[in-house]
Amino acid sequence: MARRNGIMSYDLKVELAKELGFYDTVEKEGWGGITSRDAGNMVKRAVELAQQQLSNHPNS
Repeated sequence: MARRNGIMSYDLKVELAKELGFYDTVEKEGWGGITSRDAGNMVKRAVELAQQQLSNHPNS
């Protein structure tokens, strides 16, 4: 299966990895080194942030 280009910016992924505490793994092993759970938590947090932004700016 071919990989798709990600929707999340690289900077956002780095910010979330640092916030969630697994950025050291990313530095050592790359994004392929994180666990499925960490990836899922990263996506979950990104969705939470997007929902917060939408609720703060409903007409944007």
